[in-house]
Amino acid sequence: MAANIISGKAIAEEMQNEMKGEVEKLAAQGVVPRLEVILVGEDPASHVYVRNKERACDRLGMISDTRRLPASTSQEEILGLIDEFNNNPAVHGILVQLPLPDQINEEAVLIAIDPDKDVDGFHPVNVGKMVIGEPGFLPCTPHGIQMLLKRSGVDPKGKHVVVVGRSNIVGKPVANILLQKKEGANAIVTVVHTAAADMSYYTRQADILISAVGRAAIITADMVKDGAVVIDVGTNRIDDPSREKGYRLVGDVDFEAVSQKASYITPVPGGVGPMTITMLMYNTIESAKRTLSG
Repeated sequence: MAANIISGKAIAEEMQNEMKGEVEKLAAQGVVPRLEVILVGEDPASHVYVRNKERACDRLGMISDTRRLPASTSQEEILGLIDEFNNNPAVHGILVQLPLPDQINEEAVLIAIDPDKDVDGFHPVNVGKMVIGEPGFLPCTPHGIQMLLKRSGVDPKGKHVVVVGRSNIVGKPVANILLQKKEGANAIVTVVHTAAADMSYYTRQADILISAVGRAAIITADMVKDGAVVIDVGTNRIDDPSREKGYRLVGDVDFEAVSQKASYITPVPGGVGPMTITMLMYNTIESAKRTLSG
């Protein structure tokens, strides 16, 4: 039996419609959520991603300002901009688009952002709050995965979640989020990575399998147990001469085969991807709300 498709596109649209109402309420109280983005260099993927953020802000009635800087920009210039945004009460979210050019220390830049405006959820203060279960900004892609599960009626409580991949952007944070003794979490979590002699030994135990390694079709049908929920975070380009661009996007999961065993599965594209920007908007709106309450 074919799996139910978890449409990140549909869930993101549903959430953004709800957020638009939140933005209207805030605007009526004199606060318009404002996101400042710093984009350095000419990385094509980064430029596309930032344009999508700008469009999402426009749809929701938020303010988005992007500082597009040349690749030769110094670290001091970026730190100066961050300091300006940190001290501007009208700015609710600051995002530095990664990757940065080699002359810039990414860690120093991320640490310079005020944790209360760190809507990407990468500052060590927010990472620490996430680990101990205190309120803070959660990183956008992992939080988006949690929302996909919740809005699809999949409760992780008591389920065995296996996360494939241990990156600081997805693997580690999603494991921590779903481990918390909270609604929408409270799972038993295993993280598996390249040191495993047999990755399938772990993946076959998963009630909920989350793959975030960035390798096309690394998760095959024999690695998934019947009825598992499969969340595919991977976005990989593979050659496809039949396409106008000469390539197509696929996930980490062999979608055609695994969808015949899973109970729920996310597609690529249109699964986890749309949720990342949605949760960025969510964090920026939450930051704006805090200025009213505190």
